[in-house]
Amino acid sequence: MWPVNDWLRELSRVVLVDRTLTDVLTDITRIAARGIPGAEATSITLIRDDKPFTAAHSGDMALAADELQYEHGYGPCIDAGRGGVPLLVDDMCTEERWPDYVAHLLATTPVRSSMSVPLPYQGSFIGALNNYSTRPSAFSAPESLAAGQDVAEYVAVAVANADAHWQLGEQARNMRLAMESRAVIEQAKGVLMAQRKVDADVAFEILREASQRYNRKLRDIATRIVESVVARPR
Repeated sequence: MWPVNDWLRELSRVVLVDRTLTDVLTDITRIAARGIPGAEATSITLIRDDKPFTAAHSGDMALAADELQYEHGYGPCIDAGRGGVPLLVDDMCTEERWPDYVAHLLATTPVRSSMSVPLPYQGSFIGALNNYSTRPSAFSAPESLAAGQDVAEYVAVAVANADAHWQLGEQARNMRLAMESRAVIEQAKGVLMAQRKVDADVAFEILREASQRYNRKLRDIATRIVESVVARPR
């Protein structure tokens, strides 16, 4: 386990720009797992539109435990993420709060204790940082929860920042596609204007009618026209 300042410093070095959200969160999860006493596997559950999913994980045990909770619709990671309270399970063999989930967990995984810490952000909660161990009472020491909360606060900000960078990237990609679509449509209009001796408005109307007739996107129709001219023998 790293000293708190060391793994917080390591988290601060995770690159957010020009990377997918999954890649960023995978790095964060791997680093966080090494800073929490007792953690053998760690995951990040995010809740979007009231639907939880594992955004990243370090260790297959964490992913398996998370997915069992999603299947049952409840469990410590979901309840911590929705309720905004840390949830500690000292011993799965004696845990009574989530009977169906715990029974399946004990039957299919080596998990024996867990700690889920909510991810706070701007007065609400966006999910939970989940930690799992094969040992009972792995997170019973006060420093485990303290470390988990320290990491969770940083992870919550990092998740929000990474998500913002990802959305900006998506916007840039969508804008580029829109510009490419406009360019090929303009090229196709030029082809039709030359071939049929019509003006730009009429050429566009020809493209639009073809798009409706063949139930295909306007860009696809335009691309086909441009490609047919390029491929034509000279």
